[in-house]
Amino acid sequence: MPTQALKHQSPSHSMPEPRSAVWSAIAWDGRASLLAADMHFARIHRHATVLGIQTPDNLAKRVFETLNDLELPGEENDSADQAAFLVRVGVRSNGEHYVEPTVIRTWPEDPLAAISLAAPTWDEPVRGTKHAEWEPYRDARLTAIEHGADIALLFEEDILVDGDRCAPLLLDHDGVAYHPRHSDGALDSVTIEQIRPGLEAAGIPVRPAKLTLNMILRASEMVVCGSGMGIRAIGSIDGRTIGTPRSRLFQAATDAWLSRLEVGWISAEDI
Repeated sequence: MPTQALKHQSPSHSMPEPRSAVWSAIAWDGRASLLAADMHFARIHRHATVLGIQTPDNLAKRVFETLNDLELPGEENDSADQAAFLVRVGVRSNGEHYVEPTVIRTWPEDPLAAISLAAPTWDEPVRGTKHAEWEPYRDARLTAIEHGADIALLFEEDILVDGDRCAPLLLDHDGVAYHPRHSDGALDSVTIEQIRPGLEAAGIPVRPAKLTLNMILRASEMVVCGSGMGIRAIGSIDGRTIGTPRSRLFQAATDAWLSRLEVGWISAEDI
């Protein structure tokens, strides 16, 4: 994948001020439980502190109460390796919380085709938080589809920092699984934190790193993961094959994720 592959550009629109909200997308069973809710609430509180947003002390309680009144947003995803729905849980700068349900698309089993896009950039300390100005990520998703790809991977000066709706994870030739560093602008992925124990139990250490083009090109394998999509293998970036898809990393990450879908659900009684 040559450096000049970073040529695609996402459209830009007027966007809300990033400090106007903090949020997280959480897997929802369509009833009263959220996957890894404790980890998502912890990240919301961390990022809110960075953004200067005061979160309610009883945010978790309020969110679970709101679930009781939510209408299903459409057909549930019945894939064994995905949740039924997502909810976007957030807090606005005025302290008001919101819970927005959304459907989850079904992904093919075949490895995904990705394109590289220039990552949106924000000044510190907004950089690396889940803030209100998220339109560039949605634009990147649309740009990928327009170019016949499944997803977009976002680069800053030839460093991979994020995916349009997912966190990238690659298996290097040293046997370590590396993900983008928070200090390079990446989100601190809740999904990676969920599957980390399973990966390490399978003999795959998980570490943050500066993911350069050279690391990507020499990678044994690459996956992307997220609360909605679960674990998906990457087959190519900008038409260049990446490692051997659906191999050791994919299998270990999928096993860890399936375990979380069995035991990781949290309801109001658990908080």
